[in-house]
Amino acid sequence: MSRPVWSIVLLLAALVSLAHAQDEQARPLRLANDPPPLDMPLPQPLLLADQPPPSVYGLPTPPGEKEAINYGGIHLDIKVSYFSNYVYRGVDRSDYIARATGRQATDRANFQFDGKLMFDLGNLPHPFIGIFTNVLDSDPVSNFQEVRPFFGFDWKIRPVVLSVGDTIYEFPDRKDVNTGEAWARVLLDDAALLKRDEPLLSPYLFAAYDYDRYSGWYFEMGISHDFVIEKTGITITPVADVAYVLNHGEFKKTPGGSSTGFQHYDIGVIGRYSLNNLLNIPLRYGNWSINGYLYYTGGIDSDLQAEDAVWGGAGIQLTY
Repeated sequence: MSRPVWSIVLLLAALVSLAHAQDEQARPLRLANDPPPLDMPLPQPLLLADQPPPSVYGLPTPPGEKEAINYGGIHLDIKVSYFSNYVYRGVDRSDYIARATGRQATDRANFQFDGKLMFDLGNLPHPFIGIFTNVLDSDPVSNFQEVRPFFGFDWKIRPVVLSVGDTIYEFPDRKDVNTGEAWARVLLDDAALLKRDEPLLSPYLFAAYDYDRYSGWYFEMGISHDFVIEKTGITITPVADVAYVLNHGEFKKTPGGSSTGFQHYDIGVIGRYSLNNLLNIPLRYGNWSINGYLYYTGGIDSDLQAEDAVWGGAGIQLTY
C-alpha cells in the first residue's frame, strides 16, 4: 500500500478515536443499578399493527350507590293519591254512577291507587299490565267504587311513542254499568324533531272505542311541558287537553240528547318534589316523589255531559 493511502487511513482512525473520547466525556460513568438519566427516552411498549394506542383516559368507574338505577327489564310506576273529586274525562265519576244507579254518594276525598308494571324488551314493543282503583268511603253501595284493570304495550319508534291497550271498567255491585274499551295513543317526541335535549310540548292524540256498553268513540288531544328547577328536586308540569266524542252514549246529558261533539277541556298543573333529594334516598331504590295536582275542567257543548269544576289532590309516586 502506498504512503498516501496509509496516511488517509491513519487520519480517519484518529478522527473516530477523538469523537469516541468526547462522547465518553459527555456521558458520565454509570453503574448497572443507577437510574437512567432524565434526558434518556423511556422504552415504549411494542404495539401490534391492529392494536389501538393506549387511551389517556382511565376506565369508567361503576356508578355509586346513589347513582345506580334500574337497568333491568321490569319497571314499576305506582301512584297513591287523595283527590277532592274523581273527575274522569270531564265527568264527576260519583255523579255518573249516581245517575246510572239512582244512589248518590256524598262529596268526600277519593283515595286512588294507580299501578303499572312494564316489561322492557329492547327495540320490541314493551308490554304492560296495570290496575286503577278509586275508593270512596261515602259510597252507599261499595267503598271500592271503581276497579279498572288495563293492559297493552308501548312501542318507541322515534319520533313517536305508540301505545295500544284495552281497559275494563268494573263497578263492584253495579254490573249494569260495567264496560270495556280498546284504545290507542300516539305521543310525538318533539325533542327529536326540534333537536332539543328535552321535549317542548309532547303533543299526543288518544282514541278509545267502547265495544261493550256504549259502542262509541272518545278522542282526546293534549300537551304538557316539564319545568325543572335545578338543584331543588322540584318539577312543575302545566298540562292542557280537549276531548271530542262520537256517538258515545256515556256523555249524553239527557236520554234522547246528543252524543257527538266537543265535550270538555282540562287545564292544570302538576308539581313534583323529589323525596330522593329530601331524604337522601339512593336511586337504586327508585325515584320517589310527592305530587300535587290542580285542575280546572270545563264543558264545551252544552248538550253533552261535562263538569265545570276546580279539583285537585296530592299523593306519592314511585317509579323504578
